[in-house]
Amino acid sequence: GHAGVLTPEDAFVAAANTGVVNLLSMDFSKGDADLQRLIDSTTGEFRSDFENTRGAFLNVLRASKATTTATIKESAVAQMGRDSALVLVAAGSEVSNTAAAKQPPRAWRLAVTVRRDGDQIKMSKVEFVL
Repeated sequence: GHAGVLTPEDAFVAAANTGVVNLLSMDFSKGDADLQRLIDSTTGEFRSDFENTRGAFLNVLRASKATTTATIKESAVAQMGRDSALVLVAAGSEVSNTAAAKQPPRAWRLAVTVRRDGDQIKMSKVEFVL
């Protein structure tokens, strides 16, 4: 594409990338804020699921004393409509926690459905793929 000009694909990919980073990056010491950021990047039933399990999620996160940092390796639009897209994302994550030495990085492949929600694009579904 041309520098500085965002195509519709770019916008869907950017939203998927942001959502995946929010999903895979969590710091137990600021779990509330991290989880809220994740919820804010989701929409529909997917969002409701996170809101409903929020308490349990935070308990697990705090008990783990873990901090996970995610990076996006690669992403591409697999299918695109006017208001939604399926974006395939390859990401990596590193976990550090107080209980254990640094764990080896993990690789993730995700199929992320993003759709317009007002003037923003948010995640409405995430599937982990092999």
